[in-house]
Parts: sequence; structure tokens; C-alpha cells
Amino acid sequence: MRLDKFLQVSRLVRRRTLANRLCDAGRVELNGRRARPAAEVDAGDVIALHLGARRVVVKVLRVPAGRPSPEPVVETLEDRRLPDAW
Repeated sequence: MRLDKFLQVSRLVRRRTLANRLCDAGRVELNGRRARPAAEVDAGDVIALHLGARRVVVKVLRVPAGRPSPEPVVETLEDRRLPDAW
């Protein structure tokens, strides 16, 4: 699945256009590298988002097939932040 679509489906960002803008601005990293919106996301990948002063780091546990339900996607992501970082 494309990175911009995954960010929207996983509800890390609200809109796919916002995900594209974040990628183009260099605010999204995939496995430690600056990511493009069309980058492929697989299970086990680590995504880092830089949103203003916040930095969100998640590990992809699985990539949803098709359109996910409106339920939270807790099983899809794992929070990778360190407690001392805040």
C-alpha cells in the first residue's frame, strides 16, 4: 500500500492530501529515510512523522487489505516513542 494512503487509512493524518504535503516537505520518514508519498509500506516498517513540535513514531504491524472499518486500527500500529522523550 502507498505511504500516503496508509497514513490516511491508519488515521495518523486526516486527509491523503495532507499526507502528500507532509511527505513532500520531508516530514515523513520510512525506516529512517525521507519518504515519498508513493513509497510502499509493508508490515515491520517504522514510520516517523514530524508534526510541529511533536514526533510520532509507529511500527506497522499489518497493512489492512481494502477499506478498513471505522473502528480504531490499534492492531495495525505500535507506538514506538520512548517515555523519556516527552
